[in-house]
Amino acid sequence: MTWTRAMDEKFEMLLAMMKEMKAGQEEMRSGQERLKQEIRSGEEEIKDLIQAHVKSQTQFNVISSTNGWTDLIKVSQLVASLRGSAAEVLQGIPPERLTDQVTIENALESRFGDSHLIQFYRTELKTRRQKPGESLKVLAADVERLMSLAYAECPLDVRESLAAQYFVDAIRDGDTQHSTRLMDAKDLKSALVYSMKYEVARTMSKTCSHVRSMEIEDNRVENEVINFNLYLTGWKNYLTVVLLERGTLLDETRT
Repeated sequence: MTWTRAMDEKFEMLLAMMKEMKAGQEEMRSGQERLKQEIRSGEEEIKDLIQAHVKSQTQFNVISSTNGWTDLIKVSQLVASLRGSAAEVLQGIPPERLTDQVTIENALESRFGDSHLIQFYRTELKTRRQKPGESLKVLAADVERLMSLAYAECPLDVRESLAAQYFVDAIRDGDTQHSTRLMDAKDLKSALVYSMKYEVARTMSKTCSHVRSMEIEDNRVENEVINFNLYLTGWKNYLTVVLLERGTLLDETRT
């Protein structure tokens, strides 16, 4: 088949379309990465705002209690202390309710309160993974901390069971994680103890294997030395015999 100019033009057009598609895919990937970064930044910003509000609310309660403020003074000071996003909450409260402390606190609670923090802590638990170099003990302590924040309202036995599951999910080493999961621990402490014992046993097993391999290597080297010494002894004996025979021949020649 003869390659025509029309075919050449179609080929060039196809190449151009492929380049455009590739460029579009790259742009989409870049856009997705930017979106992920923006989502992460937004989550961190919200988390910081929530934690700042909780801290501010705690400080306010301590100060008002220490100074013996009346309810009206408390409300006035609370409204005056609000900044940024917290102050924007006041815009959704009817003017006649701005002197009611409970109304203001409920509005702040619905925007920044524990219910929002709980979701963050639960997300942290689900995505928590053992960091490189982090011990199992440190990991378990952090899981326990997050559990007390994320599931404070749950019964103790439920918290313990959930903590064990989240701890196992967070273990970095696949063998340790699988073995601990099969153990089906009912609480965090049991899961931690078993996983630590498993890692110690595996480390000792590797050490023993290494020692055995070294012993085998030492025995091999020792046998080679013995064989070499036997080889040298054999040659020495052979040379001695040869020299003795030559000496005998020389004596016979002299006579």
